[in-house]
Amino acid sequence: MGDFYTEQLVKQKSTGVTVLKKAGLIVAIIIGVFIMLMNPVLVIIPALLIWLAIFLFKRMDLEFEYLYFNGDLDIDKIMGMQARKRVFSTSIKDIEVVAPSGSVELQQYRNLKAMDFSSKEENAKFYEMVATHKGQKVRVIFEPNEKILKEMHLLAPRKVFI
Repeated sequence: MGDFYTEQLVKQKSTGVTVLKKAGLIVAIIIGVFIMLMNPVLVIIPALLIWLAIFLFKRMDLEFEYLYFNGDLDIDKIMGMQARKRVFSTSIKDIEVVAPSGSVELQQYRNLKAMDFSSKEENAKFYEMVATHKGQKVRVIFEPNEKILKEMHLLAPRKVFI
């Protein structure tokens, strides 16, 4: 059997809270500009607000990249299409179960801490994985494609329910 490698990019949908945060930042910048116009000495206020807005806007634009290579799954968070950070990594040996969200196989794990690396789209097909991460059992919500699911199922047919 040869090596299996695949990657998948999932863009997270902007939620209502994210849109409100962005609107709040824009309003704060406008207020800062008006303060600067009234008193030019306070030019630092809008400059700091603009810098903060640019920094936070990038952090609110999220994508998740799933990298699957021969039984190892890595999930990276990409912020603003620039900064990348590894947020989750596991091996098929550390996985207890992978199943569609809401399935019977996941009932006993519903009280575990959940890590959500999905798009949050309404029509998406979410899967949950229970795995050991940093010494704790966690539930991971994600959206693997068919290739990743099939390969995981080949390596661990009793753990992966498609």
